[in-house]
Amino acid sequence: MTELQIGLIGLSLTVVAGVYAYNKWQEYRHRKVAESVLRPHPDDVLLDPVRRAPAEPVAEPARPAVERVEPMFVRDEPEPVFVEPPAVAEPVFVNPPAQPDDLPPPWEAPVVVEEIMLAPVVDAREPDLGIAAAPEPEPEPEPEPEPVVAVPAPPVAAVEAPPEQPAGPLPEALLDPRIEFIVAMELVEPVSSHQILNSQRDVLQRLAKPVHWIGFNERTREWVRLRGDHDVAVRSLRVGLQLVNRLGPVADGDLALFTGAMQALADELMAVADMPSTRVLDQAAEIDRFCAAVDLEIGLNLVSRGNAFPGTKIRALAEAAGMVLGLDGMFTRYDDDGRPQFSLQNYESTPFTAEGLRTLTTHGLTFLLDVPRVDHGERVFMQMTEQARRFAETLQGALVDDNRQPLGDSQLEHIRREFIGKPQATMLSFGMPAGSPQALRLFS
Repeated sequence: MTELQIGLIGLSLTVVAGVYAYNKWQEYRHRKVAESVLRPHPDDVLLDPVRRAPAEPVAEPARPAVERVEPMFVRDEPEPVFVEPPAVAEPVFVNPPAQPDDLPPPWEAPVVVEEIMLAPVVDAREPDLGIAAAPEPEPEPEPEPEPVVAVPAPPVAAVEAPPEQPAGPLPEALLDPRIEFIVAMELVEPVSSHQILNSQRDVLQRLAKPVHWIGFNERTREWVRLRGDHDVAVRSLRVGLQLVNRLGPVADGDLALFTGAMQALADELMAVADMPSTRVLDQAAEIDRFCAAVDLEIGLNLVSRGNAFPGTKIRALAEAAGMVLGLDGMFTRYDDDGRPQFSLQNYESTPFTAEGLRTLTTHGLTFLLDVPRVDHGERVFMQMTEQARRFAETLQGALVDDNRQPLGDSQLEHIRREFIGKPQATMLSFGMPAGSPQALRLFS
């Protein structure tokens, strides 16, 4: 038996002994309380109003012959003090004093025994003084203790649940009425987001434009994007059909297909589908013209002057610059928030892969900056230019434009000002800054 088992056994015995001692102590305490409540109490003649009433006068019964009382030695104590009753009565002596023989016997009045209000306590050792004591009243039966009625505690007021607050306004970062056709639904009871997403999946897959699902999370009290990998109970639902992307504006047939699917979803969820006005196609065409004016992508080409660039060197330089190889076959640099800033791809058609870079050689690289999708584009362009120059110095290459003309400082400054600064200023004046969530959805 281990020390742990011995210790557990000792601890269990201690707990059992403690519980037994506690029960015995509780039993003793309750027994004392019961005895104090049920013990008979002597009557108090001063406090009992019934006993203070004067008794009916009765005649003194015939007294038997008084026997001789032997003298006794008693301690020297003060004489008891008697309080005379309100009605003056002559004391009655058992042994009357001797009368002269020539006098007639005195007249004896009937003795009236009245209850004395204060009965002196006479020690049993004192001799009889010959005073007739009032008969002791019989003790009345002790009244039964009144039952203790437990006063019920006042009822605790039920804590009322806070009134349900309506969902707040929908953030434009999630759905923007300028670039999405938004359908609003208010459901009677919360519905699983999985059920909502799967309801019209087959119909909506035929659309050429993305559909965005936004629901109000009742637990966190915020609007969230609904995803298939996370189930959320939704009562307020917003569904947006994107009107424009880089493929152009929405078609009339896609719009009709979307509205029919939303009406069927509302019927299934027993809700009312609130749809915007029908001037949607004109709005889509206007947004498409705006996108065409600012949708630019800047590329800096790095070409070899003779020897091809080895893939191992390219990977080492890219990773030293903080770039990450993605599944799209490009190295991408991200900011602190995880948003892409610029990319590096093969000038030739072969994409970069982790395995292929060990044996790959190429005669050119291209640095890319997506102007409407990058915040602070001018600053990012300068960072990309600096990285391109480091690559050119290490790989012994040259920076050229799409026409394979060398790029100097003046050409780079012109690109920064005219093709990055001005388009991003236009986007800002339109209320859709470069790199914002709305811009990322539009230019996708």
